Amino acid sequence: MFDIVTFGSATRDIFLRPKKLSLLKYDSSAREGVCFPVGSKIEIEDIYFNSGGGGTNTAATFANQGLKTAYCGVVGEDSAGREIIKELESLKINTGFVFLKNDKLTNHSVIIAENNKDSTILAYRGAAELLSKEEISWQKLKTGWMYLAPLTGLLCDIFNDIVEFACVNGIKIAANPSVAQLSLNNFVKIANKIDILILNQEEASFLAKISVEDEKGIFQKIDKICPGVAIMTKGGEGVVVSDGKNLYSAKPFKERKIVDTTGAGDAFGSGFVFEFMRSQDIEKSIQFAMANSAGCLSEIGAKNGLLKKGQEFNRIEIIKRECDNDVCFVKK
Repeated sequence: MFDIVTFGSATRDIFLRPKKLSLLKYDSSAREGVCFPVGSKIEIEDIYFNSGGGGTNTAATFANQGLKTAYCGVVGEDSAGREIIKELESLKINTGFVFLKNDKLTNHSVIIAENNKDSTILAYRGAAELLSKEEISWQKLKTGWMYLAPLTGLLCDIFNDIVEFACVNGIKIAANPSVAQLSLNNFVKIANKIDILILNQEEASFLAKISVEDEKGIFQKIDKICPGVAIMTKGGEGVVVSDGKNLYSAKPFKERKIVDTTGAGDAFGSGFVFEFMRSQDIEKSIQFAMANSAGCLSEIGAKNGLLKKGQEFNRIEIIKRECDNDVCFVKK
């Protein structure tokens, strides 16, 4: 019996920091683009190899906290895939549900860092998309919780099957769906069975079909779609969480160290779910999640800075708002 089984991608991350990186502003927005001269050789100052992918990143958080954890997914039958399996086993993550396939190479991401700002990621979506419903050993999936990281390919196609299996077998579900999942015709029906729904601001706006500026409207809509806990992360602006009765919000640590943003969202989502599994307390769950995410941001790689079992951490302030007749007020 597992405490939790995670689903999602497994990726070989290659982190690059060029010696000199040119940035260009484009279109009418203030966004910048990475620019390399055509036909030139770009000198790299630092290079690191790590594992990533939502399925393995989240599994690492749960394993770090001592939970009996398994990961279900696919890697390529190549050196990168074998290294990922070896690392998962070193973290005491069960790999009995991991498949090796030679149809495609293991997923790879090339992460181009520009100082401590957001990175540019070149993503190759390979073997991780090839897991089919028929290959999963459903009878062996005995667990209390399942965590569904963003799913694509064949895994996206069986999103509903995984959730239905969980419901029939009394398994709790936490899901951080991709836009591909949110676009499914039956997503609203599926979401009604999800215990913890994790979205970023753009995904929440997409699901609710409401402007990102209308935070209250977004949650009014999502609370009807998902009767469980709904989370909306806002990057550098923090997070807002709803349990259908109250809204809980928090800002990031003021003096957090940002070295690499890769996997920070996975660290938050899995951190929240872990603490919620333990305490059922939303405020404590936000605090643990923010600390786990901050740890991830402080080191290169999606798993290196994650909190370890028993590790002390600073707790952020949580603001709780009760809503009554559309009037929200802060609870002292």
